[in-house]
Amino acid sequence: MNCCHHAHHQDCIDRVPIFSSLSPGEKLEIARITSAKTFQKGEMIYSAGDPGGKLYVLHTGTVKISRINAGGKEQVIRVVGPGDFMGELSLFSSAPLSDNAEALEATTLCMIDGARLRELMAKYTSIAFKILEELSRRLEKAENLIESISLNSVEQRLAQALLSLSEGGHEVELSMKKGDLASQLGMSQETLSRKLATFQEQGLITLMGHKRIVIRDRAGLERLIAE
Repeated sequence: MNCCHHAHHQDCIDRVPIFSSLSPGEKLEIARITSAKTFQKGEMIYSAGDPGGKLYVLHTGTVKISRINAGGKEQVIRVVGPGDFMGELSLFSSAPLSDNAEALEATTLCMIDGARLRELMAKYTSIAFKILEELSRRLEKAENLIESISLNSVEQRLAQALLSLSEGGHEVELSMKKGDLASQLGMSQETLSRKLATFQEQGLITLMGHKRIVIRDRAGLERLIAE
């Protein structure tokens, strides 16, 4: 399947922020080194130890990025959506991939050849700067998460996550399983379920099925974080 191949299939390239400053002709150069593949829900896109050398750009769907520790426990790093990219560290290193990428629903990815992309990064420095900008953002998020897990209580972490996921609105639509969210926040699924139930009893949120959470008292959640 060639959703992103050549000029008439450039949706993938067009929707990726790192390529936003390129001209149509430059985007066509990227499209020429791009192929596409569709994965079904639960299918692994790549696993830790696989050879790198590709930049994976999400066209449609959602993908979970995680690592497994020596004891077999999964740590969810992030969930990516359309326009996001993965596998970027292998562009700068010959080391194999260090994490796992699993499709959470039917997902189409555009895969860009790393060696040829590096050549274009040298040619169009705006691409290199955009990738560095995104990597800096991810590093900041990772550092914030480490700080949050180290210094904040379970309640504070959960309150922070709900406010962040709501993006200023009054609803959270979970794109991942509760177990994956719990892993990302450094707690067990049982703890997450218990704390969500407590938040509901306190009138802070209303749980609507498995995926939807309505925020009833934003100020109350903010007070929890500030404690």
